[in-house]
Amino acid sequence: MRRYVLTGTPGAGKTSILRCLAEQDYEVVEEAATAVITRAQAQGEDEPWARASFIDEVVDLQRQRQLGAATTASVQVFDRSPICTHALATYLGRPVSDALKAEIQRITAEGIYERQVLFVRNLGFCEPTGARRISFRESLEFEKTHEQSYRAFGFELIDIPAGDLAARVAAVSAVISRPGS
Repeated sequence: MRRYVLTGTPGAGKTSILRCLAEQDYEVVEEAATAVITRAQAQGEDEPWARASFIDEVVDLQRQRQLGAATTASVQVFDRSPICTHALATYLGRPVSDALKAEIQRITAEGIYERQVLFVRNLGFCEPTGARRISFRESLEFEKTHEQSYRAFGFELIDIPAGDLAARVAAVSAVISRPGS
């Protein structure tokens, strides 16, 4: 099983790429943070990322989704990983929790994800949503934090440059379709 991470700054187009990959019959696993935010907002909590337990809730859902993902496919593509959650904690100025440290230890020791990470570059703007309330300038800082976190844990970043969606999907497909990559 080869598990690839698709990451990048908020609003870079990761979800659009993942939807296209799913249409091409790749197995994709959705982002956990957005699910945690959406669930909390549906229960009336406006900014769930402000509470202390948020990072650990994201880590827990990431772990559940990784462990629960179907294993019939030879390739899975994950929208973010616990390394992204490390970047989020760093960006928010939060300590790296014991749960996050343990999950990063698990995924690196067990080689859960491919060492090549598909890094989707920003599109030159960032549209706010209910779950994404970050300016474009802030998103560029967050992008740098992601790069630093992945490199610190020994991952290789494969740039997926800004551009036409079809070209970006083709660039991702070229990496994940290589046998034994």
